[in-house]
Amino acid sequence: MPDTSDTHLAAPAARRTAPVLGIPVDLIDWDTAIDRICHWAEAHEPRYVSICDAHSIVRANRDAAHGRHIRAADMVTPDGWPVAWMLRRTADPGQQRINGPDLMGRLLDAAEDRGLGIYLYGTTDATLDRLCAALARSHPRLRIVGRHSPPFRPLTPQEDAADIAHINASGAHLVMTGLGCPKEDRWMFEHRPAVRAVTLGIGAGIDFHAGTVSRAPQWMRDHGLEWFYRLVQEPRRLWRRYLVHNTLFVWGALGQFARHRRSG
Repeated sequence: MPDTSDTHLAAPAARRTAPVLGIPVDLIDWDTAIDRICHWAEAHEPRYVSICDAHSIVRANRDAAHGRHIRAADMVTPDGWPVAWMLRRTADPGQQRINGPDLMGRLLDAAEDRGLGIYLYGTTDATLDRLCAALARSHPRLRIVGRHSPPFRPLTPQEDAADIAHINASGAHLVMTGLGCPKEDRWMFEHRPAVRAVTLGIGAGIDFHAGTVSRAPQWMRDHGLEWFYRLVQEPRRLWRRYLVHNTLFVWGALGQFARHRRSG
């Protein structure tokens, strides 16, 4: 009889979510997140994981299409410190911040241990070159089964179909995308039925692991200041995301807190 004791294939716990400005975000710890994603990946289940910070939450409230893409995800992790803090105050006092760069790192560790194939999709060829070189040093047994940097324009139907065919032919278990918000959530939403793997919107996590962008020191991450570090690095690109969208998030959070207090 087949051995059914393999913990890699154990059924994951039931999903729990709580709303942050109306967007359901998973109440989940690190071990459960990794186990659930790997369980899906080992079975080549077509799933996708959205990694949500305050900017993505605000955008999901203002852009109906983006909101639909986030709500349809199989897992929505509290990437930003404000999102995790909201969940701690309103739903689960022990909720951790499940952020993109660290999620990518832990999944790379798990993939190396379990023999899962990784496909890298997005960003630039130069960044993918640096990332693959870095991973060859840090994860020598990791199986990178494919990579592709699509052009920075809408793909033709033929190009799109070829990309999906290449991903599936590679046998990838995990597809890590670096297309940016909201493009990567739209891509995952549209391609989930066709991609026989778990897709994750890693975003800037790819740049951090490639070494093309430096990450904030640990003390800044621990105190919710990573956004400030990134704003100083790239003010022209990120000022609207952090100054405008974070302000809108705070106003929305105050309204949610008021409703939460009234409801007891």
